[in-house]
Amino acid sequence: MSDFELERKIQASLAKMGRRSLLQGAGLGLASLALTRIGQASQDSELLGLHHAPKAKRVVHLFQSGGPSQLDLFDHKPLLQERNGEELPDSVRRGQRLTGMSGNQATLPLAGSQFKFARHGQSQAWVSELLPHTAAIADDLCIIRTMVTDAINHDPAATFLLSGSTIAGRPSMGAWLSYGLGSLNTNLPEFCVLVTKDKGGQPLYKRLWGSGFLSAKHQGVQLRAGADPVLFLNDPAGLDRKARRRMLDALERMHTEDAELSNDRAPLDRIAQAELAFRMQAAVPQAADLSSEPQSTFELYGEDARVPGTYAANCVLARRLLERDVRFVQLFHQGWDQHASLPGELRRQCQETDRASAGLVTDLKRRGMLDDTLVIWGGEFGRTCYSQGKLTDTDYGRDHHPRCTSMWLAGGGVRPQVFGETDAFGYNVARNPLHVHDLQATILHLLGIDHELLTVRRQGRRYRLTDVSGQVQRALIS
Repeated sequence: MSDFELERKIQASLAKMGRRSLLQGAGLGLASLALTRIGQASQDSELLGLHHAPKAKRVVHLFQSGGPSQLDLFDHKPLLQERNGEELPDSVRRGQRLTGMSGNQATLPLAGSQFKFARHGQSQAWVSELLPHTAAIADDLCIIRTMVTDAINHDPAATFLLSGSTIAGRPSMGAWLSYGLGSLNTNLPEFCVLVTKDKGGQPLYKRLWGSGFLSAKHQGVQLRAGADPVLFLNDPAGLDRKARRRMLDALERMHTEDAELSNDRAPLDRIAQAELAFRMQAAVPQAADLSSEPQSTFELYGEDARVPGTYAANCVLARRLLERDVRFVQLFHQGWDQHASLPGELRRQCQETDRASAGLVTDLKRRGMLDDTLVIWGGEFGRTCYSQGKLTDTDYGRDHHPRCTSMWLAGGGVRPQVFGETDAFGYNVARNPLHVHDLQATILHLLGIDHELLTVRRQGRRYRLTDVSGQVQRALIS
């Protein structure tokens, strides 16, 4: 039973009987109901479609931290090549804010992409030469060219995309899904996080996959490269499984009594996490061990997938977790913040990610999993059509741009297409803007959740992932 369903049952019972009567008379207090979730976690899969029939039951989010340049990847603008070096027209900028990094430049020269574009798939989507593997799966993709966000700097923009607020402290998207839908696999976390090792760039904070004001059990569990994927999971030396089991049984009795006396579910959450950790001791190493993967896997994802902690290896691990019905898997790959030296840096980023991203989609499709797995690729915002710093024949950079971000979705009930259109300069949305809250509402809808109903009451108001806005974008749904 999901925590969301649990809360609704508690509220209904309290309304009918009153809290004291519920706890003392009926004997089905908060502790008993919460223990039901622990004992019947295997039934969580029955809660899919909490508000309506879902099209997806799991999500993998390939978060490209730093803001990939849409103008060099997905949003082909020949006019920028034609007018390369000319000043950004005031009629295009329209007085919109700039960051302090380029706002003090004497000029804002238009920068055409140095990369070739070609049309691909039935949708005739423009895709850069930097993404040949992504281009090859164009018919599986819904390429959104008109994402709009509220923030112009990395920290608030990433926080906004991943939690629905530019202010830190709200639950992350994965935590909301854990809270609303519960678990599909009682031996693994509902929400797993994979971060590419040894990558520089904008810092990644654990709150980006945190639970905010929800129970800590809903936060993402980070899996690391190496022999110890989850820190502090293994038992101390000299403690065998039988002894550990006896400790957990005693701990459960104490926590249950504590919860019943204090009318606080926190002790129950702690024992639930301890029980999950006990089960994870066997399940996590098995899921994280890629040695059983056939040669065809590394031909699909690339040889980098053999190296633990690389983006490619994390994509393979993500597929293995999804196979085991982990609800939400989030990959973080840094290094897309190209304020200067964009041509060389962007090429390097695409070489690290293109093959594996496309390979994951192809792999899920071959295994019959793409239909009910939603794949999301993109960063926190886009890049400017003008050059930050000096524009030369061989080099340029691009500043942050909160409008016209390009992302792509695949599987999970999404309709393959090219969605939205930007102006000839790639600076403003010309048709079909899609706000971050609209994207979040659509993701929840695909998973069977009405984003306006998945709420938590806190400090006198109800909070939700989409705050007080967001509309499901039906045009994205098949």
